[in-house]
Amino acid sequence: MENIARHLMFGGIILFLIGGGVYLAAKFGIPFGRLPGDIRIEGENGSFYFPLTSSILVSILITIILNLLSKFMNK
Repeated sequence: MENIARHLMFGGIILFLIGGGVYLAAKFGIPFGRLPGDIRIEGENGSFYFPLTSSILVSILITIILNLLSKFMNK
């Protein structure tokens, strides 16, 4: 049971840090979600939006953070 609690706390800390990063990005005017390569199609009956570039950027950042954390945890 302690192992599950430890993983949940670790996941919460990661989500808190990601939320803080998104908040700071918005505060400093970084156009997250409006980057070149994000797909936006607007028509008469509706619209479609897929943040492709933003998703790739978030994926790269999370991969780097998790790799760094795993290196520090294994020592």
